[in-house]
Amino acid sequence: MTKFRTGMTMAAAATLAITLSACSSSDGGDSADPSGDTGGGEGGNTLTVWAWDPAFNIYAMEEAEKVYQQEHPDFTLDIQEVTWEDLQPRLTTLAQSQEFGELPDIFLMQNNAFQKNAINYPDLFTDITDLGIGLEEFPEGVVAYSTVDGANYGVPFDSGTAINALRTDIIGEAGYTVDDFTDVTWSEFIAMGEEVLAATGTPMLSGIAGEPDTILMMLQSAGQSMFDAEGNPTITDNAALDASIEVYNEMVDKGIYLEVNSWDEYIGTIVNGGVAGTINGVWISGSIQTAEDQAGNWAVTNLPAIEAVDGATHFSANGGSSWAISSNADVELAADFLATTFAGSTEFYDTILPSAGAVANWIPAGDSDVYNQPVDFFGGQPIYADVISFGAGVPANNTGAYYYEARDAVGVAITQIKGGTDPAAALDEAQATVEFAMS
Repeated sequence: MTKFRTGMTMAAAATLAITLSACSSSDGGDSADPSGDTGGGEGGNTLTVWAWDPAFNIYAMEEAEKVYQQEHPDFTLDIQEVTWEDLQPRLTTLAQSQEFGELPDIFLMQNNAFQKNAINYPDLFTDITDLGIGLEEFPEGVVAYSTVDGANYGVPFDSGTAINALRTDIIGEAGYTVDDFTDVTWSEFIAMGEEVLAATGTPMLSGIAGEPDTILMMLQSAGQSMFDAEGNPTITDNAALDASIEVYNEMVDKGIYLEVNSWDEYIGTIVNGGVAGTINGVWISGSIQTAEDQAGNWAVTNLPAIEAVDGATHFSANGGSSWAISSNADVELAADFLATTFAGSTEFYDTILPSAGAVANWIPAGDSDVYNQPVDFFGGQPIYADVISFGAGVPANNTGAYYYEARDAVGVAITQIKGGTDPAAALDEAQATVEFAMS
């Protein structure tokens, strides 16, 4: 559902809301340098950055600049706002024309699009594996988004770690607490969901019909993907995907998962009390907190695990973004800047959490006092520290170069299966669709 987050209302900073456009595009335009020099690699003490969303990504860069300037007072950033819709075609054009001198030093990349760009346009990126950036302090599953053939190309930024957010007042009417939904299997979740539905008339979850985000979060939680290690599609004969689809369909059939037709309807089910919870990336917390009348009636826990898959976990992700160092960069300066800030500063993450709701992927951030502060909206639960701990358990997931093609094909297959098509036949068709796109 990440692609639908553009333009969502951001909750007030005082409530530490998670901004909804963390990994999506801003409505703002490209504010390129009026001098016409949009490239990086300028040398000296200045780095050029391309990013979208002034209130989130650009704000974070501005705060990172301040942190780095404490030891490097002559350092500056030339931050240029480039929407995601503009950034992707711009990178494609520069790769095809080989005008690498037009690249900035650093640019932001959506996690689910990172491998596609790094594989298709390797000349745009710098391999940062051995540049002294502490990538081992980020969740393995997040680092994997920007890793190709064992080489690292990105520094993770905002968290797409998945949460199971629950209305404690609604599940309480059925005699349950959030602890009852912690470390459970999907079968247990469904059984409790049926009792909640019977007691309150309220489904547990909701989502957009034909959108496979819930299923793909299940799939990643089981340590599986739509692609194998070589990037070949594994939509057919994928036991974890089959199990995820079966769980999803069971929830829909039993009425505990409400399918809607749009993002706005999905958000409406959450903020208007139409469901007892939601499972999505932690950025959904921002939308949840816009329902001020529900303050104190929400809690967060981990995801149910798929018992049909050996080694399945309670952790997954949906969304997020990472910083890339371009092939045109002042590599030494860019690497030191990112290592010192996004991969090395608790002070930095403590600043951007309350001001922009930017939840870190950097694991040490979770030990700070700011991350461990109770959040009144969530009943005093220190949800941000909890999310950091969840992120550490997210399995690696090979998105492949054709993630979005596979995502769309699986979405079509789900619709076909709901319409009566044999599941194997629908997934075979999805596999063939992706293979055709790859050819």
